[in-house]
Amino acid sequence: MMGALAWPLELRFALAVGLGLLIGVERERTVVALRKSGAGVRTHALVSLLGFSLGWFGEHVGMALPVAGFAGLTGIVISGFVARARDGAQGWTSEVAVLLSFTTGLLCVQAPVWLPMAVGIVATFLLSEKTVLEDYAGHLNEKEFLGVLKFLLLGLIVLPALPDRGYTQFDINPARIWKIVVLVSSVGFVGYFLTKRFGGKVGLWLSGVLGGIVSSTAVAVAAGRMARQDPAKGPAALQASLLASSVMYLRILALVWLISPTFGQILSWRLVFLSLIGLGLAAFVRSGTRPVGGVSSASNPFELKPAFLFGAFFVILTVATRAVKESFGQAGLVGLSLIVGAVDIDPFILSLHKGAGAVEPILGCACLFSMLSNTVAKGIYFGTISGCMKKPALLRYGAWALLHVPVALSFFWL
Repeated sequence: MMGALAWPLELRFALAVGLGLLIGVERERTVVALRKSGAGVRTHALVSLLGFSLGWFGEHVGMALPVAGFAGLTGIVISGFVARARDGAQGWTSEVAVLLSFTTGLLCVQAPVWLPMAVGIVATFLLSEKTVLEDYAGHLNEKEFLGVLKFLLLGLIVLPALPDRGYTQFDINPARIWKIVVLVSSVGFVGYFLTKRFGGKVGLWLSGVLGGIVSSTAVAVAAGRMARQDPAKGPAALQASLLASSVMYLRILALVWLISPTFGQILSWRLVFLSLIGLGLAAFVRSGTRPVGGVSSASNPFELKPAFLFGAFFVILTVATRAVKESFGQAGLVGLSLIVGAVDIDPFILSLHKGAGAVEPILGCACLFSMLSNTVAKGIYFGTISGCMKKPALLRYGAWALLHVPVALSFFWL
């Protein structure tokens, strides 16, 4: 307990007063705005001081007094809630806020200072953002809510339970594999909500950028369909497809850097350069004059089946990469990269390096060639589906793909 009292008692006292006032000010604003009675700034400050005082006594005479004080305060709060309920009042946020002020004051004595700070500040934020949070919850459909629960399940419950050690001669580490699955799924999950929130309001440009976080291939297909349905939207659709592909390089760079900083460092300027090329190609597409909406209403990307499939695909490609490298050498690894690039390059690239030791040039070359193959595939997808934009799409994606060759070979020259 002495470690918890490393801060001087005087500063902890001031912190208890400050946090009580912080919560109290928010409650006072609400009471005034709604023209109703309730605990305000003075009450919350006093309740926080009560918690601090009983916490101090608890340090010297035992925790029975703070527990009794919290129980007594809870009884008073319940009595007030029952009285308000008889008058037709609804909700008990104000009562919980009073108990939180007491708890915050108590923690200022009994816990490391970050804990009461976190409780007080987060509580004030949740109280002040009532309208925003309720509005967001009201627009969250059942599928999205289940997606959030699945994300928390896989990231906070499954991940810590997996063994963090390698198995077989291929060094298959369940914890490391699942970290990558959660990481990649998180990127798509965030991108989905960003696309839903902003995509339809600012047109295809932002939809392409945000869609590139989810899946640049999906954007290429969706944009191609839009161009086929309405040829006037063809140029803007091609821009969206190119923008999504440009974002792909930055997304992969961020993922690789988190998994293997050494690999990410040598890829950095190369992937940024290729991303800028894509932005330039998108900028020089002559846009139409008609307003357009988003690419499409994306489906929730965080589903259990795609997450498991990604994990399985990652394991298969990890084994295949090592087996091909041992059996066929460098030529085999580059050949494999050209094949998987037409499907899904994320698991292949993330399986190339484990984050320890030097990075062989062939690994960087294989990474770039898989992106080359993926770029060609997206150009074919968009050009074939769109029809009217086939030539400009193939020219731009083709030129972009060719630039991958000298960038890939630079691993051996530099």
